[in-house]
Amino acid sequence: MAMAKKSITVTDRQDEWIQPQLASGRYATDSQVIREAIREKQLRTAEIDSIRAALVHAEECSFTRLGKEDIRQAAQTEMKGDGDL
Repeated sequence: MAMAKKSITVTDRQDEWIQPQLASGRYATDSQVIREAIREKQLRTAEIDSIRAALVHAEECSFTRLGKEDIRQAAQTEMKGDGDL
């Protein structure tokens, strides 16, 4: 996988969160911590987008017998099947 080199600045509070992540031994570098945080944000955004699309579809189809939790669960199941979650 190709990588793009970036220089970033984090707040003191963010660094206070990053340092224990490194100390835990789970990550070797700040970059690994940041990449993991970005991956988690990407997954969360994909999940939210999927849930929104399901809600719009349900609304357009007057599909009212399912509640929000049912729709969320169906969207998560679909994402797991697609390998997105």
